[in-house]
Amino acid sequence: MNAQLTVLHDGYANADGVASTVVFVRDGAALVVIDPGMVRHPRLILDPLAGLGVRPDEITDVILSHHHPDHSWHLALFPSARVHDVWAVYQGDRWDDQPAEGRHVSDHVRLIETPGHTPQDVTTLVDTDDGLIACTHLWWHADGPADDPRATDTSALRAGRQRVLNLHVSKVVPGHGPAFAPGPSTPR
Repeated sequence: MNAQLTVLHDGYANADGVASTVVFVRDGAALVVIDPGMVRHPRLILDPLAGLGVRPDEITDVILSHHHPDHSWHLALFPSARVHDVWAVYQGDRWDDQPAEGRHVSDHVRLIETPGHTPQDVTTLVDTDDGLIACTHLWWHADGPADDPRATDTSALRAGRQRVLNLHVSKVVPGHGPAFAPGPSTPR
């Protein structure tokens, strides 16, 4: 059985504020939260989790796409979880150095390194019954932006976008917007 992915909170970045898209993945015994970042109130993450029958202390893994506060702000909601980033896996007082590239978080959840927005960005790939889904900050939302105004390396960002699209993902869950199916108009 493949993983099940649920978007807990659709992110945004506009004049009213900024919030990350927060995702939950159930993959057998693995209960994973991706980018528990800034939202108007922690209940916007915790209430949808409770609706799925999951308590914060049951989360086994948290994945950070990168370390900007808008994607990591509410990490402490999940004190029992292993935390994954580009450099390592952390839990309690343990720091296990290991590259993110190819790291399997669970049977159907893996990481690839996709720098561009920052040098430390990772994309989470989730195998679901609906196909491969990419949770990533390579796009802020369905329209891009075509040129990420905060990108540290635009050529790396474009290469990462092409790499993800070459995987024939069925959906992209971007950093600050609802999930979308990539198509010809998806910024590259």
